[in-house]
Amino acid sequence: MATRPAHPNCSTTVRSQTSAPTVLRAGAARGPRSPVWCGPDMGDLELLLPGEADVLVRGLRSFPLMEMGSAGWNQQHENLEKLNMQAILDATASQGEPIQQLLVTHGKVPTLVRELIAVEMWKQKVFPVLCKLEDFKPQNTFPIYMVLHHEASIINLLETVFFHKEVCESAKDTIMDLVDYCHRKLTLLAGRSGRGEPPEEEEAEDVPPMKELQTQAELMEFEIALKALSVLRYITDCVDSLSLSTLSRMLSTHNLPCLLVELLEHSPWTRRDGGKLQQFEGGRWQTVAPSEQQKMSKLDGQVWIALYNLLLSPEARARYCLTRFAKGQLLKLRAFLTDILIDQLPHLADLQGFLARLALVEPQPPKKDLVFEQIPEIWERLERENKGKWKAMAKHQLEHMFSPSEHDLRLQAQRWAETYRLDVLEAVAPERPRCAYCGAEASKRCSRCQNEWYCCRECQVQHWETHRKACVQVTPGGRVK
Repeated sequence: MATRPAHPNCSTTVRSQTSAPTVLRAGAARGPRSPVWCGPDMGDLELLLPGEADVLVRGLRSFPLMEMGSAGWNQQHENLEKLNMQAILDATASQGEPIQQLLVTHGKVPTLVRELIAVEMWKQKVFPVLCKLEDFKPQNTFPIYMVLHHEASIINLLETVFFHKEVCESAKDTIMDLVDYCHRKLTLLAGRSGRGEPPEEEEAEDVPPMKELQTQAELMEFEIALKALSVLRYITDCVDSLSLSTLSRMLSTHNLPCLLVELLEHSPWTRRDGGKLQQFEGGRWQTVAPSEQQKMSKLDGQVWIALYNLLLSPEARARYCLTRFAKGQLLKLRAFLTDILIDQLPHLADLQGFLARLALVEPQPPKKDLVFEQIPEIWERLERENKGKWKAMAKHQLEHMFSPSEHDLRLQAQRWAETYRLDVLEAVAPERPRCAYCGAEASKRCSRCQNEWYCCRECQVQHWETHRKACVQVTPGGRVK
């Protein structure tokens, strides 16, 4: 079994350092990152006191789909964001990981998995209905955006804490539901690679708010899928302690090794733009210098380690049926296993030897053993309980959750500003801030809302028409000339 690196920012087995979204600019889940940029006093930076974190973790609970967007649900979303950012700060500063320990101690990992799948179902069943309601023309879509972003918040937190084996074990029966969740996301990611790269976020005037929200949701879905890839890789690190039902789900029902080969083959997190190689990292597409193009990306590393775990661990090998199709898919890996790649991840030499032996053996016939196994229940239970209620749910939430008064919206904006403290956001940022207009390294911030960065006054003036709406909502008085 591949050993874990001592440092979480190891190049190929990196754990994500995930930042929260900006307060009023719709952000998305962030992907695995290189070492974070932070100030010299980051080790002393603390968002939550130990007692506060304990209270927040104890209070985590599952909400019915009907209550998503309610006052209680919003409070839990803010609490999860705080726990998420504190977990990142602890991991980055190597201060121990009390959030992970609290989640295990209080048995809250299954709660997080249930909430993750619940918001996934809301996005698939309720959000499309909301978008089609003719009488719903909101002036501000941020309350809905927060529900969409909830999935990203939870998968970010799970990715941070699942680095530890005891967290995977504490998920208990819900680990199978989480495996199904990751499979759904990776299947969508593989399908997206056949349709081309995800759309870029475009800033345009006179775009209907709900249309803009749909675009943001699609962008977020791509990044969430990348986070799910990392979570799945951490689950495969624990393959020796997974139940037989979970192993069967991963290897027989979903055939994850073949899915991972397809992802490695199409590499949806890389693209060519104007002849230049780009990789999706830190929440955006970044150009890879020619001297770095032979270096294994972090996401490629996650796939390779997951494949290593699923193909070479004794428990998985004993239960994986190497059919003719599976053999053909796996042998595609030999083309990728170059000396340069193996130098970066030496364990892959064992995988290369396995593939050489596989090429000489005959495929196995499908196994026909009668096996009684456990099946995931969260998605099916939620669908069964809410079947036929999607439109009624959308109308109820439209009336009670997603049509706040201006006064309520300002109060909520103040709470968001308190949750997303600027010093914490800067500490967990993957790099120095970038100009919102030209993308250059920025050193100046909007003096009114303190939320957007610029490299010079000229860029701020050029960006003002776009930034105006966000700026007016987060600042006192609410009117900008």
